[in-house]
Amino acid sequence: MKNSTTQKIPDSAPAPSHVAIIMDGNGRWAKNRFLPRVMGHRSGLKSVRKSVEFCHQNNIPFLTLFAFSSENWRRPADEVSFLMSLFNKALKEEVAKLHENNVRFKMIGDRTKFSLPLQDLFDKSEQLTEGNSGLTLTIAANYGGRWDILNAMRKAIDEGVDIVSEEVLSRHMQLAFAPEPDLLIRTGGEVRISNFLIWDLVYTELYFTDVLWPDFDSGEFMKAINSYSGRERRFGMAGLRADGSSIIKEGS
Repeated sequence: MKNSTTQKIPDSAPAPSHVAIIMDGNGRWAKNRFLPRVMGHRSGLKSVRKSVEFCHQNNIPFLTLFAFSSENWRRPADEVSFLMSLFNKALKEEVAKLHENNVRFKMIGDRTKFSLPLQDLFDKSEQLTEGNSGLTLTIAANYGGRWDILNAMRKAIDEGVDIVSEEVLSRHMQLAFAPEPDLLIRTGGEVRISNFLIWDLVYTELYFTDVLWPDFDSGEFMKAINSYSGRERRFGMAGLRADGSSIIKEGS
């Protein structure tokens, strides 16, 4: 069973080992500049690159990005079409660079709604980079937290287990290959998790910023890391500092 913050107190450090990001604000960024919404998504891809570089430079081994939720299909058809073409373009242009830099690419979410060529690109991107040992970059696309739990439950039932326990469900969750996120960042000023990783975020530290995603750079990323480093991670106990030391003095 991978680390479970409800079952065992994890090792803590001043810097997170897994950062998840809800990349919000692309449309508003474009609107503020009197541009079509799709231009915000295109500009947001630059922030993806910057975030990958930041994690690589700062030895953060896991980065998970919420790119497209299961609810985002409700958006205007032309915007959804552009996002699909942007996925296609980014995979074709970026994955080879990721591979050169020892980055492992993973995709989580329900792939069945994507076109077959795009599904094939997801598969080939994972296969190309599966042996890499550096940063694990995970893209959540057509992903929903409730779908993730239900999907894991179905797999557990198909497995024929007698009792569906946390351990059983955990190994069927989409992020079973990674530790639970230490830090969740949401850009764009909204203060909610929007059906993202609701199984995995139970003890994740949350950081919300008004900065719109295309403006999220290494300086803004470092602000989030500094905020995390100064927090007391408790996991139901009296308290732990981010470095893992107790905040309860001996004899108190």
